Amino acid sequence: MHNARCTINQLVPILEAKDLEVERGGVLILSIPFLSIQQGETLSLIGPNGAGKTTLLQTLSYLLKPFQGEILFRGEVVNSNCPVFEYRRKLAMVFQEPLLFDTTVFNNVASGLKIRRMKKEEVRHIVEENLDRFGISHLSHRSARTLSTGEAQRTSLARAFAIQPEILLLDEPFASLDPPSRESLIEDLERILRRTRTTTIFATHDRLEALRLSDRMAVMNRGKILQIGPPEEVMNQPVDEFVASFVGVETVLTGKVVRSDGGTFSVSISGQEVEAIGDALLEEVVTLCIRPENVTLSSPSSHEITSARNVFLGRVVRITPLGFYHKVQLQCGFPLVAYVTNQSLRNLSLTEGKEVKASFKATAIHVVRRQGR
Repeated sequence: MHNARCTINQLVPILEAKDLEVERGGVLILSIPFLSIQQGETLSLIGPNGAGKTTLLQTLSYLLKPFQGEILFRGEVVNSNCPVFEYRRKLAMVFQEPLLFDTTVFNNVASGLKIRRMKKEEVRHIVEENLDRFGISHLSHRSARTLSTGEAQRTSLARAFAIQPEILLLDEPFASLDPPSRESLIEDLERILRRTRTTTIFATHDRLEALRLSDRMAVMNRGKILQIGPPEEVMNQPVDEFVASFVGVETVLTGKVVRSDGGTFSVSISGQEVEAIGDALLEEVVTLCIRPENVTLSSPSSHEITSARNVFLGRVVRITPLGFYHKVQLQCGFPLVAYVTNQSLRNLSLTEGKEVKASFKATAIHVVRRQGR
């Protein structure tokens, strides 16, 4: 007879979702045909507000019901072979706004352990270890009501890690923090996840957070996963224009192939020809994705030899400071965006309206193919 308990099988994914659908008011708000998470990995769900990230997290944790489809924990169907209560005890969830009890920091971190009826000495040891992990040992006896937002979120995370969850669910945990608190906490969490290898599903709208913390990224919009894969793949090989724009591809151009020969082809963009690597059919409509860090700017009079096949004269339309670098928007007959360091901005004496030479390699273009009519 099958034991109706969540069993451990290292040969299968720790969590799977199959044909997951959620409807509200007759509207389909989540549709995930298949999702698989491996033990020890950190998967980030990225997308704009309303993309379905929180709905997916709440469904996976059985906080949101009803839904269609199956959730499997270590190969066992939850609510069938694996009871929901037992499954939920293996999860921990941290929300955007810290949800703490009106008691001390110590008692908040200890709450999950006390529910599990652990011995007092063991509780004390685990709580102290996790307070230290998140740098809040000095707050142990403070009331949760007196904490700053950053301190409260550290307490929430310490409480989650204290129960040693098999799966950690994070819903925009840094969104309410000021920049210094956010940076400090991301750094600490990055270190702790690397050390503990806790399986984590992490919702965020910030691609830089996802890049730092994730083994894989899933880009969501309108309740669907549009692309999933290693961060480098998703960032540099987006499957469509929406994914491209969301992962930081500032230049997205659509045009027709006018020449194709020997592994390269040229695309007509507003009367200019842009050369890319690959095979394409004449008259085919394609979309070219160019990351701003792959565009090099130089003086129009520069005779410096470049291996870039695409070189255009352009005019600076706008310069936006972004901390350690500047975003330069150009008009080259088509819009083009480059990132330059503060030093390069000074060396080139870049100002709005100034003419500049822009270059990028054919190999730096990611091509999204779609048949023209």
